[in-house]
Amino acid sequence: MLTGLQTTFRSNGPIVQKFRELGKRSEGVIIAYLMGHDPDSKAFIANAISLFEGGADILEVGIPFSDPVADGPVIQAASIRALSGGATPQKILDTVGELSSQLKIPIVILTYYNPVLAMSVEHFMKSAKNNGVNGVVVPDLPLEEGDRFRDMAIKHDIDSIYLAAPNTSEGRLRSIVERSRGFLYLVSLFGVTGPRDTLSQQALETVKRVKSVAIGRIPVSAGFGISQPQQVSSLLQAGADGAIVGSALVRIVADHLADPEEAPNYLKKNVSALKQASKLNPL
Repeated sequence: MLTGLQTTFRSNGPIVQKFRELGKRSEGVIIAYLMGHDPDSKAFIANAISLFEGGADILEVGIPFSDPVADGPVIQAASIRALSGGATPQKILDTVGELSSQLKIPIVILTYYNPVLAMSVEHFMKSAKNNGVNGVVVPDLPLEEGDRFRDMAIKHDIDSIYLAAPNTSEGRLRSIVERSRGFLYLVSLFGVTGPRDTLSQQALETVKRVKSVAIGRIPVSAGFGISQPQQVSSLLQAGADGAIVGSALVRIVADHLADPEEAPNYLKKNVSALKQASKLNPL
């Protein structure tokens, strides 16, 4: 994990500041994901607020897309629900603007590249900045084709967050570390998003390998398959600076479509347990 100010990060924005702040306390960062406007904008806002109240350190908001190649069935279904309800990238960014004025935590957008191109990269980044977005993750944007995206992100003071996988070569990993800002998104397993009952030894070894390259340069947060407090503890003990939890939270939303007013209570309780597990030296 991070060791206070012993870093040479290129970004000093809210995301890095959050990692520094918690790293000084030997505490990991919990990044909590929800699909934007799932199942509708009102319920989404209530659910996002509950994650903040439960102790989430960073909120990650998905923009729905019709072909989410990196996502498993839980998030695919959430994307369909949001699109069926009339969600658009701009509507979600506007809602994030409402949330950013209420929640004093960094907000990250996860989107596929097609919606960004449809808006134009510069318009997307300008709107994101105006609505309080601090970072953007684009799972299907190759590093080699991301220069314009990254330049526009830098222009608008938004962190461009790149992904690394278990099979990423050391040379490519060094390039990803060099170009990423905010944090490096480590895909800790092969496959798509979705809760797993156990955390593989490969995931922990991947964390150690990636951290050995990134240490002191950029925080590392591991996602894909993370759903339980013990998994969070194991990742942090292996050296990760944060854990990204998505499908497990989105599934709670899906389980309460008939009674959406109940979802915030379950989300808050779930995130609270994950946050407690992020404290390596709990009181």
